[in-house]
Formats: sequence, structure tokens, C-alpha cells
Amino acid sequence: MWRGKLPHFPARRCNSVMEQEPTAAADLLDDGHTHLAMGEMEEAVACYRKAIECDGNFFDGWHALAMGLMKLGRYSEAIEAGLKTVDLRPNDQLAWSSLSMIYVRNSQIAEAESAGVKARILGWGGKVAKDAPV
Repeated sequence: MWRGKLPHFPARRCNSVMEQEPTAAADLLDDGHTHLAMGEMEEAVACYRKAIECDGNFFDGWHALAMGLMKLGRYSEAIEAGLKTVDLRPNDQLAWSSLSMIYVRNSQIAEAESAGVKARILGWGGKVAKDAPV
């Protein structure tokens, strides 16, 4: 067994998202997740709406809102939020997969298949054109 001294590595400062100060939008997203965990979906959706009011480009807030609205059966609103997620991040596989799932729940099969294909393309390492039709 080696009993030598471990080498010293100086601490490095990392600029990760986790080290940034939480924003009001991120705090509201966390509040929404707490309501979600407690089974309080309406309250969760209300928090997610407030989060995107604080920051209209907050991808995680839009995605959470889309999924919450889908769980409540409010599919047309969920689709609008899902479309915003793919607008914000056109090459995000999760955004396209989620949008596809919402379309399926709303019986929009052609749209679901189109969004699903985009998710698969991204999974294979491809890219989606920002102005690609859904």
C-alpha cells in the first residue's frame, strides 16, 4: 500500500452555472419543483409562469411550464410553451422530445412525429435548423 503524500493541486475557480448567484427566476423554478414534489401541480405551474415573467428567455422555466401544463391536460398552452423551448434552444434534444410528447397527448400525430424526428437527429449528433418547421 502506498503511503506517500498526495500531491497538492491548487483550487481552481470554475465559472459553472451552479456557482452563480441564484436569480429570481431560478428561485421560482425551485419553488415550482417543490410544489410539483408535493403533488400541487396548479401551484407549480403558477411558479413556473412567474419564473418566465422574470426572465422571458429562461429555458428551464419554459420547459417546466410546458410539462406542467401537459400534466394538467392543458395541451394547447403546453404546446405554446414547448414551442418556446425549441425556439430558445433549437438543438436541445429534450425540448424536441418533450414537444413531441405533448403533441401526442393532443392527438397531433404528424406534428409529434416531426418533433420526434428532430429529437432523434439531435441524438445522432446532428443539428436542427432554427427555422425548421415543426
